Amino acid sequence: MTAALESDYPPEGGWTTDDLDALPEDGRRRELLDGVLLMSPSPTRMHQSIAMLLGVALDEDCPDGYDVTQGVEVRINRTRSFIPDVLVTTATAAAREPSRYEPHEVVLAVEIVSPSTRSIDRVLKPALYAQAGIPFHWRIEIEDEGIVVYTYKIDPVHEVYTETGRWTKFVDTGEPFPVNLPISRITPRRV
Repeated sequence: MTAALESDYPPEGGWTTDDLDALPEDGRRRELLDGVLLMSPSPTRMHQSIAMLLGVALDEDCPDGYDVTQGVEVRINRTRSFIPDVLVTTATAAAREPSRYEPHEVVLAVEIVSPSTRSIDRVLKPALYAQAGIPFHWRIEIEDEGIVVYTYKIDPVHEVYTETGRWTKFVDTGEPFPVNLPISRITPRRV
């Protein structure tokens, strides 16, 4: 299927996860939205530093039964596949050493908003994560006054997230496990 990537046209019928699997491991971040291939530019240093610091901080508080990782694919269906910046999964799923997770294995999906993917990170991914049944979602915004973490919990009946907090000093939530995280711990050093 690499020929499709080299042409100006997608595969007939759109991209599928089978097509993703056939592509070379070249370090590019590829996601699927209803058969449309999304390729994001490389994240910024700030974005990656926040993801790393958040992953380490969550891992320190992570109880048995859960696992924290970064940038692993969540395969929603044959035509939808996303890569959250940080994930909390079940420990059972992580024990498989997967290169991708199923939505029911993901407890928390975190997106750090980038200028080039603002609408996708703020609107599209949360809607589709909720529709896939992922119980918790965090959105991290880099604003002029600092980092803001928005936390959400799924309303499983309506398959949408409801906001549970907007955090500018500490993330202090009991879900998916007790977290009392100073925002300063996930704020990268200024160079």
